[in-house]
Amino acid sequence: MIRKIIRIDEEACSGCGLCVTACHEGAIALVDGKARLMREDFCDGLGDCLPACPEGAITFEEREAAEYDEGAVKKSRGSGGCPGQRITYRKTAVLDGLGADPENASDPGADRTGGAEAPSRLSQWPVQIKLVPVKAPFFQGAELLVAADCTAYAYAGFHEQFMKGRITLVGCPKLDGEDYGEKLGQIIRQNDIRSVTVVRMEVPCCGGLEQAVRRALENSGKYLPWQVVTISADGKILER
Repeated sequence: MIRKIIRIDEEACSGCGLCVTACHEGAIALVDGKARLMREDFCDGLGDCLPACPEGAITFEEREAAEYDEGAVKKSRGSGGCPGQRITYRKTAVLDGLGADPENASDPGADRTGGAEAPSRLSQWPVQIKLVPVKAPFFQGAELLVAADCTAYAYAGFHEQFMKGRITLVGCPKLDGEDYGEKLGQIIRQNDIRSVTVVRMEVPCCGGLEQAVRRALENSGKYLPWQVVTISADGKILER
């Protein structure tokens, strides 16, 4: 049927993800850092996403498209959809993590919870480098953590020592089969990033993550403080 439906100009899209949040039907997702209409039958043609787009990359067009399926939308909402495509930001998690923590400073890997469940220090979603948008509100003024995904499993104090007070990005260049340098460079150039911490494993393939961050910083044209922390296979921080 011919009906009004949104059109997304991917070249104009900055990947901020605001349209994903604004679309109550869940028709839009971020794919490779760009907004994309995933389900035509989820788009109601009302355009809640249009005013949310700061780049003007979303417009209406009249074309052949699947009919809006309200029942399918409601069913998808009930299942929760894919959380990996929904941008969320827990500002309080970042604020709670700011400042020094003397208790953790002496032994960052120790359990200070007294047996209670430790609080999560994750402040935003998504966290995968390949899924996160290039521009997002949580990047402004951020202390950025770029971590190999194995590090959180290897190091017991990962949340308290590294994630606390930072925006977290994780990835594995070997498994993802891609170079993160260009995207990380765009994130650094287009946002007010204050520092970068890289946490990697001692294995050689993790060197790709460190090199990607190095290139991103060099190509960004910005001078930022950054550090690299290496975790051993038995869960210890290695001196460099």
